[in-house]
Amino acid sequence: MVGLVDGNNFFVSCERVFDFSLEGKPVAVLSNNDGCVISRSNEFKALQIPMGTPYFQLRDRKGLIFKSSNYELYGDLSRRVIATLHHFSPQVEQYSVDEAFIHLPHQEGLDFFAAGQKIRSTILKWVGIPCGVGFAATKTLAKIANHIGKKQPSGIFVMPDNPLPVLDRIPVGEVWGIGRRLAPKLLSMGIVTARNLAERNPEDLHRRFGVTVAKTVQELRGIPMLDMEEVEPPPQSITCSKSFGRPVTDFDELAESVAHFLAQASVRLRSHRQRAAGVNVYFQYYPEYGASAQNGGFSGTTVALEHPSNSGIAIMKAVRPKLRGIFIEGRRYKKSGVVFFGLESDRNRQLDLFADQESDERMDRLNSAMDMINRRFGKDTVFSLAEGIERAWSMRRDLLTPCYTTRWNELPVVK
Repeated sequence: MVGLVDGNNFFVSCERVFDFSLEGKPVAVLSNNDGCVISRSNEFKALQIPMGTPYFQLRDRKGLIFKSSNYELYGDLSRRVIATLHHFSPQVEQYSVDEAFIHLPHQEGLDFFAAGQKIRSTILKWVGIPCGVGFAATKTLAKIANHIGKKQPSGIFVMPDNPLPVLDRIPVGEVWGIGRRLAPKLLSMGIVTARNLAERNPEDLHRRFGVTVAKTVQELRGIPMLDMEEVEPPPQSITCSKSFGRPVTDFDELAESVAHFLAQASVRLRSHRQRAAGVNVYFQYYPEYGASAQNGGFSGTTVALEHPSNSGIAIMKAVRPKLRGIFIEGRRYKKSGVVFFGLESDRNRQLDLFADQESDERMDRLNSAMDMINRRFGKDTVFSLAEGIERAWSMRRDLLTPCYTTRWNELPVVK
């Protein structure tokens, strides 16, 4: 059996850990630059306000509480939830910031419902996050079990040995791996529910839709087909970009933003044990005053690295001389971004005979030290000066709460 543990309304729940006044109130967390609703409390959902509603449409409504996205806080509490799950099993596979699969050690006669209760109560006590827990024979069924469990008073659901009666109540579009694009095609074939899908011939679906749908059919039948590599394969490219909190016209600020995004994307590269052969860098600008929207646009450049790298500092040295060439004086910029391509695994990397191996090793040690410090003491505890200090270009977060667990000067005070 595999379990899926999912934090309830995760971003809102993180805010409530340190602000008890938010309990029982309609709370929503907003996207980058306080754009739209991306996480809602149950009380907020009860008002029938859909996900993605723009903040400007809601900010004057009385009784609603909004918070800017505090990614530093959410990331740290996510790590604490995962660490807690490791107390129950060495096999924990994090799927997203608020979800993880857990494989409990095999025990004869294990009561999975009781195990779910213990997991939920421990996470709530140690971290403060309410969770839903679903157990089933496969990851796909565990997703469905978790979805059902979160609606139960207990927060737990254990899929029965014969899942078909349960699957009869699940629309096919809600099955993990099907999604909105594929669901209409299945509906046209009379596949309306998850049970309909489970009862179809996987070979026929393989021919029509590919191996993923065929594996989903087997998973719905209780036959494990997905290991973690198939759930989350190594990325083919890595992107990091954000809209600015205000229009940017200064070249140095744009260069700071690129250095910051290169650093952030490089952390992801290192987490996947990969290196990039090159990077695309782009700026997006607004239309000129009085011009049509079509006058806005992009400028960009591609930089092929001398040898593959996962160091934001080293990559910025290669990128910086190219940035002037894509900067248009007088334009008002709204966004910048970077895209790493040509990713290769550290394990399969072919070393360059003429590269300065000693310098590369020093840079690897520096990056490892920076990653370790930032994991322990919080994001951006140490960073390259090229990323800037004030970062006036950074995204707008007017309703930001403190980073209670990752910044010394914002630790909560007990009175």
